[in-house]
Amino acid sequence: MSALDIQYIHTISHKLDRFKKKSQNLYNFRCVYCGDSQKKQTKARAYIYRVKNDMFYKCHNCGKGTTIAKLLEYLDPTTYKQYIVEKYKSGNTASVKQPDFEFKPVKFDDKKLKGLIKFTDLPEGHPALGFITKRKLDEHKDKFYFCHKFMTWVNTLIPNKFPTIKNDHPRVVIPFYDIKGNVFAFQGRAFGIEEPKYITIKLEENKRRIYGLDRMNMNEQVKIVEGPIDSMFLKNAIAVAGSDLEMKQLKNKAVYIFDNEPRSIEIIKKMQKLIEKNYQVFIWPKNIKVKDINDLICENISAPEIEKIISSNTFSKLSAQQQLNNWKEV
Repeated sequence: MSALDIQYIHTISHKLDRFKKKSQNLYNFRCVYCGDSQKKQTKARAYIYRVKNDMFYKCHNCGKGTTIAKLLEYLDPTTYKQYIVEKYKSGNTASVKQPDFEFKPVKFDDKKLKGLIKFTDLPEGHPALGFITKRKLDEHKDKFYFCHKFMTWVNTLIPNKFPTIKNDHPRVVIPFYDIKGNVFAFQGRAFGIEEPKYITIKLEENKRRIYGLDRMNMNEQVKIVEGPIDSMFLKNAIAVAGSDLEMKQLKNKAVYIFDNEPRSIEIIKKMQKLIEKNYQVFIWPKNIKVKDINDLICENISAPEIEKIISSNTFSKLSAQQQLNNWKEV
């Protein structure tokens, strides 16, 4: 193991909140990327640890994993340059590859969903199953729950969330799980003309409304879409339901996929903002008229074909700006 790595870990330790040495070659502190828990300032879920002869960084809250060199570059560019020079002087100029972290199957905790019925348990012919058939969601049926009276049920979890339940109605419930498999939010989708069409409820206010954290692999490209259903058809995708799509900790890995609404001033502004920050953005081809990924599936476009469309139409910087200018209709 490099003594130089240990030396520089201690050099930047003053920048690591609640830094402490847990054991030989294991250090613990609050994550510098996600900030760790905002509610509990004592939470510290980031670690530096040894893998063979090298030291690596891993956060068990946001999932961020990287090398000591990249951590130094992020925290202190000047110290990073000194580190690289000393690496060179020592003769250790080989680039250190980031390890592939093992993503174990998540054990889901569904206790907060008590009172709901999984779509896989609905009897044949149940009216709600028409939603699954219409949206071609059969292979994802286990991700949905049926709620007979949505507002009444929500009030059992968050008292008086809906002060009046006069117009209560059934909804599809889509649970949001964190990386440990705990439900921290959920989305209620209307079956019919009820408004709003989507209602997203957070059970933990300090967490962003991000769907798909339980299956996200931060070692690979992450696709970021608007709605949970769209994310189900894409490889390694998450959805930021009803909030800003930008995720700084995924900057070099993320591809942002907005709904195909070239007349939406709000969407265009968001895309423009991301392009100006050098993020990768998917720009819908002009010949595709459907609104989103699920609509493509309903048009009998397969998931692998959709992945190819996304790959061929993802841009950044100047090319992204040019494509956005051609795509928008405002």
